Amino acid sequence: MTDAPSFGARLRSRLAGLLPSLRLRLVVVFALVALTAAVSASGIAYWLNRDAVLTRAQNAALNDFRKAMEDNAGNLPRKVDCGQLREAAAKMARSSQNYQVLLVDETESGKRCAAASNLDDFALGDVPDRLRHAVEEKRPVTKQNKHPYHLYWQRITLDGDPYLVGGAKVIGEEPTPTGYLLKSLAPERDDLSSLGWSLGIATGLALIGAMLLAQAAATTVLRPVRRLGDAARRLGEGKLETRLRVSGTDELAELSRTFNDAAASLEQRVAELSAREASSRRFVADMSHELRTPMTAISAVTEVLEEEQDNLDPMIAPAVQLVVSETRRLNDLVENLMEVTRFDAGTARLVLDDVDVADQVTACIDARAWLDAVELDADRGIMARLDPRRLDVILANLIGNALKHGGSPVRVSVHTRERPDGGDGDELAIEVADQGPGIPEDVLPHVFDRFYKASASRPRSEGSGLGLSIALENAHIHGGEITAHNAPSGEGGAVFTLHLPRDARRVAEEWERENGEGTGEHPRHGGDRAQDEGEDR
Repeated sequence: MTDAPSFGARLRSRLAGLLPSLRLRLVVVFALVALTAAVSASGIAYWLNRDAVLTRAQNAALNDFRKAMEDNAGNLPRKVDCGQLREAAAKMARSSQNYQVLLVDETESGKRCAAASNLDDFALGDVPDRLRHAVEEKRPVTKQNKHPYHLYWQRITLDGDPYLVGGAKVIGEEPTPTGYLLKSLAPERDDLSSLGWSLGIATGLALIGAMLLAQAAATTVLRPVRRLGDAARRLGEGKLETRLRVSGTDELAELSRTFNDAAASLEQRVAELSAREASSRRFVADMSHELRTPMTAISAVTEVLEEEQDNLDPMIAPAVQLVVSETRRLNDLVENLMEVTRFDAGTARLVLDDVDVADQVTACIDARAWLDAVELDADRGIMARLDPRRLDVILANLIGNALKHGGSPVRVSVHTRERPDGGDGDELAIEVADQGPGIPEDVLPHVFDRFYKASASRPRSEGSGLGLSIALENAHIHGGEITAHNAPSGEGGAVFTLHLPRDARRVAEEWERENGEGTGEHPRHGGDRAQDEGEDR
């Protein structure tokens, strides 16, 4: 049971999907940090300035209103009329603070009069009820509360504009006038709006600056990372001499030094392995060539012994037969080893010719006396430009392997089709199917390995263990492939399918360009295997 990914892992995975580029991530992170810092600073600055501006305007208006109440409303007679109240309100409103005044008091007739400095701008209904109650409420005088009435204020909005409303009652023998002020805070609002726009512009400029700095920082950081990626790509392509120029002492410089050390170590190790591999190939090639001369002599002697086998002592005949069979097996192994060394050394080349595939398959079967054991399903006239000798080697190994391990009848089918990769030209498909038990699933991935034995208890068999490997190499040199699978249950055994291009000239030309050699093309057909391999050497 696996643990569920943590929230952080899920978040990182989601961010990696939304921001696949490291440069983009750096820019976004820088931008978010800058935006957070700028918005926080701007917000704090705005609220501090807003509080300072409003408090200053508010205190100035209230202090002026308190003094005006003392100088004007406090000097009114006890028996006042509305005209006197209106005159006093107008006089108070002529203050430099530019506010409206409303005075409320009882007249000589006992009626309540509300006189405003400007009836169109300020009326008693504009004063909030809560503020009026607080102003009119008389509190007991104590050590903590020295006056029965106090000055109160409140910020309100009228017709979308901000205002400051304040009120106070003149202290004295009742009844005394009550005064209210109405001051517009629109100038302060406009100033704060200008400040807000300025801070917003400053935030935007800070964000743009942060993104530019992030771009520059990302470029500085990612340039060596990109160089490291390019170097790693070249190293993966086999250019082991790749090194990075190191400058500085930071972490990226240390990473470059580590890469150079790793590349140098890898180059040395690969050089050692290549030298060992080349030495091993030379040993196998030299051994195969050195064995060929004595094998020729031994083969000649075994042929004589085989011809005289009927005249030999019956006690000696089995030993002679064993020598003959083992000599042939050893001779096949030497020939196969020589063929493998050609592929490993890159000296194997194609000798192309126009081939009727059905005739080529028939010739391969006939030359090995397999006509009674093989069923051929191939139309005449399917022409292909291939190397007939190598095609014969492939067919011989596939059909021989099917007869040996699957038993007869072996069915060989030949057909053409469009190339699955969408390339130019058709593809030739030759299918070899036997009637045996099939190939175990754990063996299928290894059937083309050199010297692979499906059963460890049977390390010795009639074959060399190189046949299918050589067949695959011959397919590859044509630009083709061999696949192996088991037929559905009840329909047969193992099925090997050879895929070849019908025209291998493009592959041959590519080989010629890579190796700087000409591609042989001459009209010859499949002949004796040993003779042909000798010519190809």
